[in-house]
Amino acid sequence: MNGRTTVLAEVVPKKRTVALREGDAPRRRDASEAIPRPVTVAILPAHNEEEIISTAVQALMDQTAQPDRVIVASDNSTDSTVERGRAAGATVLETVGNGDKKAGALNQVFDQLLPTLDDDDVVLVQDADSKLDAHFLEAATAYLDRGYGAVGGIFRGGPGGGFVGHLQRNEYARYARDVDRLDGKCLVITGTAALFRVRTLREISAARLSGKLPPGNGRGGVYDTTVLTEDNELTFALLHLGHRVISPSRCTLVTEVMESWSALWRQRLRWKRGAVQNCMQYGLTGVTWRYWGRQIVTFLGCLVSVAYIGSLVWALSAGAIYIHAFWLWVTLIFVVERVVTVRHRGWRQMVLAATMYELVIDYFLQVCHIKAYFDVLLGKTGTWN
Repeated sequence: MNGRTTVLAEVVPKKRTVALREGDAPRRRDASEAIPRPVTVAILPAHNEEEIISTAVQALMDQTAQPDRVIVASDNSTDSTVERGRAAGATVLETVGNGDKKAGALNQVFDQLLPTLDDDDVVLVQDADSKLDAHFLEAATAYLDRGYGAVGGIFRGGPGGGFVGHLQRNEYARYARDVDRLDGKCLVITGTAALFRVRTLREISAARLSGKLPPGNGRGGVYDTTVLTEDNELTFALLHLGHRVISPSRCTLVTEVMESWSALWRQRLRWKRGAVQNCMQYGLTGVTWRYWGRQIVTFLGCLVSVAYIGSLVWALSAGAIYIHAFWLWVTLIFVVERVVTVRHRGWRQMVLAATMYELVIDYFLQVCHIKAYFDVLLGKTGTWN
């Protein structure tokens, strides 16, 4: 791998086709060449990630199955992301004229990169604020060899963020536990890290170009640039093309947490709006019915919480609160669930969880969900934060 900076230049604006000005992309191999294994390329889309980019690149260099090439796709960065990515040993690509955020940046890279690779080659797409554990690529590639269309990661929350960061680390620990108990079955291949065969990415782009997959605007591209949650939509696309997806227990990584309540609000509002948007985009199908069901359950849960809090406020104001044995047992069940599901974080976190202090983030997220549902009903599209 080299440390040169390569610039993407737009040559056909209508289709946003791009070409490398400096031709250091991997070339397509000749059939007579003896190659012991497929080429692995890691792509890190980054916007102003100067504080973390070197760590993310170094973690890729330290993989037990090291990638052949690491590309930092710097999208409109105004800090030292480019310089630090290059210094860490990655090839740096800078997008040109991209107004479609992460999805647009990745599409610009793929437009130039995919024609240079073979179908069996492997591409990792990883958020720049994530750090892979050393065995990630080795474990994930083994699952691609078993026929999976995409392999995602199980993520832990990184340090920092104070109390709100702590709550997210517990939340991510519970998510990891749930996926592990389901043997890697997951609803979404998250953008934190995902591995694909090149042939799968080509299939997705061709299906978009033909109108078989959204957005159906004739532009093609691996990622749909019209949505708020490109990773959720890409999972829908994979499943509708008949591919299986998995997040195995050995594919682990650390990702940054939101460091304030306002940042967490913006992130989760985008996630929730995007999830509903993706469901509406694809309609009710043999794939999406589970996702629609999840939205309905979440919505009903929000209504129950509103009713519960409203009745509690009324009872307090009327002085009519009574303790009933049934509700004590229900409360005990909730406490046990909170304690058991964070056991991987140690006994201290288990003791803290028994106090039910995490209801703070539970209700915070439910308010966020309600806001997202109203935004969708009112036709607000939201923005990518």
